[in-house]
Amino acid sequence: MAWKKFPYPDKAYDYAGAALEANWARLHRGDCEPFPADAKVQDAWRRYHAGDFGEAVEAGLACGIAGYNVANKAATVYASYLESDDGQKRSLLLEAAQRCEEQQKKAPDDVNGWYLHAFALGRYSQSISVVKALAEGLGGKIKHSLMQALQLEPGHADARIALGAYHAEVIDKVGALVGGITYGVKKETGKELLEDALDRNPDSAITRIEYANALVLMYGKAKLKDAERLYREAAVCTPMDAMERLDVEAAKAELAD
Repeated sequence: MAWKKFPYPDKAYDYAGAALEANWARLHRGDCEPFPADAKVQDAWRRYHAGDFGEAVEAGLACGIAGYNVANKAATVYASYLESDDGQKRSLLLEAAQRCEEQQKKAPDDVNGWYLHAFALGRYSQSISVVKALAEGLGGKIKHSLMQALQLEPGHADARIALGAYHAEVIDKVGALVGGITYGVKKETGKELLEDALDRNPDSAITRIEYANALVLMYGKAKLKDAERLYREAAVCTPMDAMERLDVEAAKAELAD
């Protein structure tokens, strides 16, 4: 496939040599990915952070299971932000989810094999409609993978974001009563998860965006001012890499509408 270029190239996102490890903790505060020992996997992550998503997928897959996290994250971020063809987007997301399922069997203690599975299926669900995804049983798979991720790494801020957003989207589509009985979701739990994620990753634009969206889904106009404030905060976050830049630009675009 023809991969679209990252539209905001910036030398600040190039982490050559020792710069990658020096900035790793900040770059991966959200997903708790450990710094890879394999130099080829490190190079794949450098391409990911710089916005060379197609190259990151290719380089990651060339490393086998050790490179699945970078390949899957690159594919899901690219599909979420840059791929305009719906069919191609869904293919990328499903392929990433399938690789995660393989990873879960071969490396069950890899937290991001679970988190990225939920992330890919969550974005896929949004692309086909959350109602349809729930009918197909994807909601249960997403929740299970996020719970597994948090069991392995309770400090995983991104898994908390995703689980909070899951609560919000289910409540929005089926209501608080049915959502609570059928899917075990609650407004209070969703809000707590997102608040906790923001405490753990305070420089994150995407946490603010997802929190804002969740508040509106769960509480409607009553939380509109809070949501607008979170979007304004997201728009002035300082991005450290390509994905964070895409998040900031998405917040700016939302405010401009």
